[in-house]
Amino acid sequence: QVQLVESGGGLVQAGGSLRLSCAASGRTFSTYAMGWFRQAPGKEREFVAAISWSACITYYTDSVKGRFTISRDNGQNTVYLQMNSLKPEDTAVYYCAADKFPRQRTKRISNFENIGYWGQGTQVTVSS
Repeated sequence: QVQLVESGGGLVQAGGSLRLSCAASGRTFSTYAMGWFRQAPGKEREFVAAISWSACITYYTDSVKGRFTISRDNGQNTVYLQMNSLKPEDTAVYYCAADKFPRQRTKRISNFENIGYWGQGTQVTVSS
């Protein structure tokens, strides 16, 4: 059974940092583009960041550029999201996601239709 399990969420003050992890099991995702999404209360789920299977290409939504960094360790089948300079508007449930198919263009993962696997989410709360 394929599972993506997020961890690392929590409560932090504005300006602080958190590092989210997404551990994959049941399948090796080393050839899959992967990404992070978030959903704030009362809002739709939105794309945050994506990384190519080779880790050479990354994409970010404009609101997190320069503050968040996505990375991966294919040997550990894990993807990370380092979040710095957090703002109250970053408060959301953060979800890890993987493409439906291996070796696809990285940017396509920002489209929900191309997501094949979701994690259960981890809560990030940023206090002002």
